[in-house]
Amino acid sequence: MPKTAGGNKKLVNIAEAKAQLSRLVKRVERGEVILIGRYGRVVAMLAPPEVPPKPKRVPGVWKGKIWIAPDFDEPNAEMARMMEEGPVEPTAR
Repeated sequence: MPKTAGGNKKLVNIAEAKAQLSRLVKRVERGEVILIGRYGRVVAMLAPPEVPPKPKRVPGVWKGKIWIAPDFDEPNAEMARMMEEGPVEPTAR
């Protein structure tokens, strides 16, 4: 298989690509770029997807923008009663 002037790019013809698609996809998963040609001219490219870099996390960016009620984790008597005494299955309306 001829190499192209681009480092890890390889040129394969359409018939070969069709016959060995699974193998070519495995190579693409490893980072290779596969060029597909017809009559010696590149007509398509198999390449890994471009993943945008994850933004760096900045500690404290939400400080002062959100709040949590001081009693958010306190037991709720009404909710406990509904769980203990309520029906097991929802009632039809």
